[in-house]
Amino acid sequence: MPLTPVDDPEVKSSEREYVWTLNFGPQHPATHTTLRLVLTLDGERVLDAVPHIGYLHSGFEKLGETLDFNQYVTIVDRMNYISPLANEIAWHHAVEKLLNIELTPRCKYLRTILAELMRLHDHLLNVGTTALDLGGFTAFLYAFQQREKIYDIVETASGQRFHTSYTRVGGVLFDVNNAWVDKVRAFVRGVPKTHDEVHRLLTKNRIFIERTRGIGYLSHDDAINFSATGPVARASGIERDLRKDEPYLAYADLDFDVVCAKSGDCYGRYLVRMQEILESLKIIEQAIENIPAGPVNIDVVSDMVLPAKPAVYRSIEGLIQHFEVIMPNRGYDVPREQVYAATESPNGELGFYIVGNAETRAYRVRTRPPSYIHFGMFPHMIRGHQLGDVAAVLGSINIIAAELDR
Repeated sequence: MPLTPVDDPEVKSSEREYVWTLNFGPQHPATHTTLRLVLTLDGERVLDAVPHIGYLHSGFEKLGETLDFNQYVTIVDRMNYISPLANEIAWHHAVEKLLNIELTPRCKYLRTILAELMRLHDHLLNVGTTALDLGGFTAFLYAFQQREKIYDIVETASGQRFHTSYTRVGGVLFDVNNAWVDKVRAFVRGVPKTHDEVHRLLTKNRIFIERTRGIGYLSHDDAINFSATGPVARASGIERDLRKDEPYLAYADLDFDVVCAKSGDCYGRYLVRMQEILESLKIIEQAIENIPAGPVNIDVVSDMVLPAKPAVYRSIEGLIQHFEVIMPNRGYDVPREQVYAATESPNGELGFYIVGNAETRAYRVRTRPPSYIHFGMFPHMIRGHQLGDVAAVLGSINIIAAELDR
C-alpha cells in the first residue's frame, strides 16, 4: 500500500514521517452495505476520513417522475430497506399533503402502529449489529428473534414480509382483523423480556462501555450545525422529534416521551435507541387498544383511491374505478403546487419534496434522507480515534446505503 507524507498541520512532523491510506469498504462486513471510507492512518490512529458514495445508485428520485403516486411506493420501500414501511408512510404523508387529503381515524392509528413497529425493527437491528461488530454475538440473536415476529405481523397485514407496498393514496391496501390485533398484543408483551436480556448483556458490560463511551463524540452545537436528526441528534441533547413538534397521524392523541441524552457518543446513541424501544411499545399499546372502527380508506367512491383487489376481480364497478385511477388520461386532479412533508423515521427526519404538475405523477421528487446527512458527519466524529473505532461509530449512526445514492 502506498505511503503518503504527512501533511496534517495538527500533527507534529517530528512524531512521524509517513501515514497510511486505507480503503474501508465498499465490501467490508462492518459497513453492512456498499459504502466506502478512505481513511488516513498514523498506525492505528485515524487522522482523516473521506466518505465515498455511489455504489448503490438506483435513480430513486428520477423514477418518481415516471411512476404515479401509488406505483412509486414500491421504490421508496427500498430506500431504507431496514424499515421499509416507514418510507411508505413518509411518502404518502407528503402526497396526501399535496392533494389535501384527510385520512380516516382508523387509517391514522393503523399507520401509527406500523410506523412504530418499523422503529422497533430498525432499532433492534442497530443494537444487535452494533454489538456484533464489537464482538458481542448473543445480543444480535436476541434482537433478531423479535424482528422475525415483526415480519410475521407485517405479513399478516399486507401479504408480504418485507417490501410490503402497503400504503396507498388515502389509505392502505387491506384492513386488519382481530387476529392481527391479537398478534400485535402478544408481540408487545414479549419485547420487554428481550429488551431486559439485551440490557443485561450490554448496558453495563465493561468491554462494550469501553468500546463506545467517549467514542464518536458529537456536541450539541455540532449536531445542530450538521443538521443531525433522530437518535443521533437526541443523543447530543437536542430535544427534537417530529412526532411531538409537528404531530401527524395519531401521535397527538398518544402519550409518550422524547428520549434524549447528553453524552453525544456511541454509548449515548445506544442508550437512546434502547429507551426509544420502550417508548415505541408504549405508543403501540395505546394505539392498538384504542384503534377506531370504520374504513381504512377515504370515501370508497373517490376517484383517488384504488379499490380493493376482490372488488376489482369480482365487480364491474371495482374494475372501472381501478382503471379510472390508473389510466394516465383519466386519474384525478392534482394541484400545481410544491410541498415538503416529513416524518420521524427510525433514523431521523425523512422528508419528501414534491412538485405537482396536474398529473398523477410528480413533476419533481426530492428526498431528504437522514443517512445522507449523518454520513457527512462521519469524518468529524472519527478523527483522532483508533481504526477499531470505525465500526463502532459507523454502527451508531446507522448508515443505509440506498439513502445515500438516490
